[in-house]
Amino acid sequence: MSIYLGIDIGTSGTKTLAIDAAGQILAQASASYPCRRPQPLWSEQDPEDWWRATVKTVRQVIKKAKLQRSDVRGIGLSGQMHGAVFLDKRDQVIRPAMLWNDQRTAAECEEIEQLAGGRKGLVKLVANRALTGFTAPKILWLRNHEPRNFAKTTRVLLPKDEIRRRLTGELATEVTDASGMLLLDVAKRKWSKSLLAKLELDRSLLPEVYESDEVTGRLTATVAKRLGLSTDCVVVGGAGDCAAGAIGMGVVKSGVVSTSLGTSGVLFVPSDTPKVDPEGRLHTFCHAVRGKWHMMGVTLSAAGSLDWFAQVLGKKRNFEKLVAEAANSRPGAGGLFFLPYLSGERTPHADPLARGAFIGLTLASSRSDLTRALLEGVTYSLRDCLEIAQELGVTARRIRTTGGGAKSPFWRQMQANMLGKRVARMAADEGPAFGAALLAAVGCGEYKNIVEACGATIQIVDECTPHAPTKRFYDRAMPIYQQLYQSLRGDFQAMAEL
Repeated sequence: MSIYLGIDIGTSGTKTLAIDAAGQILAQASASYPCRRPQPLWSEQDPEDWWRATVKTVRQVIKKAKLQRSDVRGIGLSGQMHGAVFLDKRDQVIRPAMLWNDQRTAAECEEIEQLAGGRKGLVKLVANRALTGFTAPKILWLRNHEPRNFAKTTRVLLPKDEIRRRLTGELATEVTDASGMLLLDVAKRKWSKSLLAKLELDRSLLPEVYESDEVTGRLTATVAKRLGLSTDCVVVGGAGDCAAGAIGMGVVKSGVVSTSLGTSGVLFVPSDTPKVDPEGRLHTFCHAVRGKWHMMGVTLSAAGSLDWFAQVLGKKRNFEKLVAEAANSRPGAGGLFFLPYLSGERTPHADPLARGAFIGLTLASSRSDLTRALLEGVTYSLRDCLEIAQELGVTARRIRTTGGGAKSPFWRQMQANMLGKRVARMAADEGPAFGAALLAAVGCGEYKNIVEACGATIQIVDECTPHAPTKRFYDRAMPIYQQLYQSLRGDFQAMAEL
């Protein structure tokens, strides 16, 4: 048999699945772990939790699918982007990993832009502006605030690449995830020696960079025995969660765009050349497809906003019930708006101090209105991203959607109405883990390239068409949503100072 595993090291948990050569999912398993916030704006995890979840889910998948050791030919890795795992000279983790939604590094972002010769100079070097979620500011934060730990640090790895190290013993990353470190020359797909020199960071801190379908190593004997696999099993580069999710939906050519409604919300726009937003509102990263790039907009609290709302209402509330209630409210939720900036915001504002808000509450506002306003606020944020991409001349004819929020027909139709595009759901809606498994299949020679693999394995199961009157309503409401942040931006700063 030729079986391929995809492992996704997510923010709330790890998911592993097994596919056959035709892309059929044979088994899957998941394991959760906590996210710690020891101080305001901080977000950390213990890499040991990721490893325990990886071992647990791989063993469960092997058992469920009744696989033999030699059946699994390759493993693809995916995971939350931008996180920083600091290793000492013995490859031991020095401190808890700092995550993508950690917002402590505003001063370091300013420092990076200053050292790079301003924001335009930085964008010229690495195609992106400095944002608090990215990895490079975390490295400088460690140097500025924990100098003893920085002195011990010999390597900095991304979350999925720490799992690669434990699986294979190899220190490696790949172009999609490396793009989000703010240290990669994205156009040339290699580390920026110029920026490293300006930041006074040694190149040896960073691992080698591979393409997403390249083999980066094989399982060590100890790990293979523990997982119930063979040392012939290879591990390919894989991809950051956004790029892997795009592969899992077949978003590999220009014109087809993807949205993801997980903890964060992502708009993913492929391009044949490295298109760059001069203002840095959208990210420009390498695609997992060789010789391709993508633009990406991110809202930090998408389905995460709904999760927060469910917890506020009580543990018995769940997503399905809440979304069903939202359908009882009309478009616009009775004049109520929600700003989904519960963790600050990335696109288009790049503001770690932004705050979430319900605006327009009246005595007539119902729980259904609040829920609908929340869903609309997250979807407005995706439209914010799409409008910027279209301003830059990127074509978006169709949208494919994934993530927990995309499982709701109501929310999918809202996307179609809000974004004014057909929105499709895929047969295998398993997110980044599925894309990572396809990358493993390509790396093992099952397919000649990623485009062929996607064409052979990915199917659309349904598609929503925009409802013209509702789209016209959202067209009128969108400028109000956009103005609310502008009106409140100074107040968010004052709130933070309290």
